[in-house]
Amino acid sequence: MPLSILRTAACLFLLTLGLPAWSHDGHDHDEQPAARPSGDAPQRLPDGSLFLPKPAQRQLAVRTLPVQPANRPRARELAGKVVMDPNAGGKVQALIAGRVEAGPNGLPSVGKRVSKDEILAYVVPGLAGAERIELAARQGELRAARALADKRVARLRELSDTVPRKELEAAVAELSGLDAQLRALDNAGVARDTLRAPVAGVIASSTAFAGQVVDARELLFEIVDPARLQVEVLAYEPTLASDVAGATLALDEQRVPLRFVGAARSLREQALPMLFAGEHPALAQLAVGQPVKVFVHGSQTLEGLAVPATALVKNAANQDIVWVKREAERFEPRVVTFGALDGADVAIESGLQSGDRVVTRGASLINQIR
Repeated sequence: MPLSILRTAACLFLLTLGLPAWSHDGHDHDEQPAARPSGDAPQRLPDGSLFLPKPAQRQLAVRTLPVQPANRPRARELAGKVVMDPNAGGKVQALIAGRVEAGPNGLPSVGKRVSKDEILAYVVPGLAGAERIELAARQGELRAARALADKRVARLRELSDTVPRKELEAAVAELSGLDAQLRALDNAGVARDTLRAPVAGVIASSTAFAGQVVDARELLFEIVDPARLQVEVLAYEPTLASDVAGATLALDEQRVPLRFVGAARSLREQALPMLFAGEHPALAQLAVGQPVKVFVHGSQTLEGLAVPATALVKNAANQDIVWVKREAERFEPRVVTFGALDGADVAIESGLQSGDRVVTRGASLINQIR
């Protein structure tokens, strides 16, 4: 091929590199295409939304609910604990120091139901070495005195015709008193303290074992009535006790209504103790001392979009978000602010609009999809 032809072809190629590229009609290469999922697997899209196909939604049990405006009493979340009702629970303590012995039906175990005045255990007093020596010496003195008193009574009875009757009666009374003292000392080492149930209920705790040595006033049993437990909360705002319209106990996804019993008039740990009670069957599942969350309702109301508390999750920036269903298989996150209503629902104050379909079940699972 001649050299001139090669030079001409090279110049034409270089000229084409500088020409602008034209697109076909209806196409604009400067616009970015919308984010689309690649494949059928659940995935987080570049714009932050989530692609979740229908089979994955059914597998994760995702449920949505359209939100509606609500006007409910404002609530404050307080930490509380379960306590026993003083009229339906009691404590069993040892009155004397000694050794524990089983009752007629054995030592009751935790969870056993007992009736009022049922014998739970015995406490047999134990004497130290010095006490035993002192007791034996005292018994010896009383036996010697009793022997002399017995002989004196016998002699006065023989001389009943010549001695005044009051001397015989005084001697008999002295003999009876010595007998009573001897019986008391003989029983001092074997007298038992009977521990009885002060109320009917269930054994909540037990620290008693056969042969255990206990001190006086030591707690051995606690008895509670599971149907009459109470909840105590500490309010660090003393004025809160004057504006209590009700309360709700949060147990997982269940809401248990509580009744305000009263508030103390002295601070404990710089807080005001408040007591609540209820008759819901779920309260019987609680244990004394168990920490719980209590939502105390006041007279003020809160306007917002009510959604279940399970719909709230955290994003990577530690912000509160909810997932909103925009299309059949597409979800997008919304940053929200909320106020507490009760243990199950919250009021969304900003970030949502009425009618948005919010993920109420499975939100924590889809929030983990990357």
